[in-house]
Amino acid sequence: MTKAELIGRLAERIQLTKKQTEVIVDTVFDSITDALSQGNKVELRGFGSFRVRHRNSREGRNPKSGQKVEVPAKKVPFFKAGKELREMIS
Repeated sequence: MTKAELIGRLAERIQLTKKQTEVIVDTVFDSITDALSQGNKVELRGFGSFRVRHRNSREGRNPKSGQKVEVPAKKVPFFKAGKELREMIS
C-alpha cells in the first residue's frame, strides 16, 4: 500500500477530503519522525513500536570492485510489530 492509497482509504472511512486526510497522515508521520530523531520510542498499542537502534561500524565490501570498505557506525529506525498485529498476520 502506498501513502496515496492509505490517504484514499482513510478519506473514505472518516469522510474527509483527501487533502484534509493527507494533512492528518503527514502530521502523524512527522510526529513519529520527530520523536525518533530525538531518540524517543514511539509505541502504538496493538500495532507495534518504533525505536532507533545503533549499528556498530564494520568492514564491508564494495559490490562493484570487491574492495574492503569501512562502514561507519550509524543509527537506524527499527519497527517491532505488536502482539495483535503478529497474530493477525500468522
